Amino acid sequence: MSKRILALFLANVGKVVTREQIQKAATNPETGLIPENWHQRLSELRTDSGYTILAKRDWPELAASEYVMPSTDRRATAAKRVMPKPKTWAEVLKRAGNCCQWREDGQPCGLRAGDIDPIGGGTVRLTADHTTPHSINPAADPDDPNAWQALCARHQVTKKNYWDSTTGKMNILGILQNANRQQKEEALQFLLTYFGMATRPKE
Repeated sequence: MSKRILALFLANVGKVVTREQIQKAATNPETGLIPENWHQRLSELRTDSGYTILAKRDWPELAASEYVMPSTDRRATAAKRVMPKPKTWAEVLKRAGNCCQWREDGQPCGLRAGDIDPIGGGTVRLTADHTTPHSINPAADPDDPNAWQALCARHQVTKKNYWDSTTGKMNILGILQNANRQQKEEALQFLLTYFGMATRPKE
């Protein structure tokens, strides 16, 4: 599926690609069904393969469900991942209560394996994630449950957007791209004030 979606973008570099075109490319050629996790494969082309694929949150001129690959250039990606051993992963899931452990603004995700993701869609499947970002420590101990956490696919992608895969530093642009409009406006006002470009209040 990922290869079919990538082929679609490579054949339309610099052009708008719609949700419907992506779903058609993702359609299983044997069953004729559209996989419910096609959007996750699209996100992995960005985070795992290093392609730049813009959406409305990145380029306001795009409509909802429109995407553009501006070029075929790829960013460097981190080293091959080490995975926890089955016994370790079983302990991680037990500790997590078989739920996604992502926390944002103090609130846990809490989606359980088999749930339907109300935001990203599709059936939740929990996967192992490095407690320390992979870009900082790609060789996490496969025998140590404390080196791992359970995340749903949506929050795996979110975490990858938060960290630069080659330097281990926070990916500020990725964070801003994932922020909502109000948060973007707050960030803009902060930067304008920081650089002395904000409008001064009248005296």
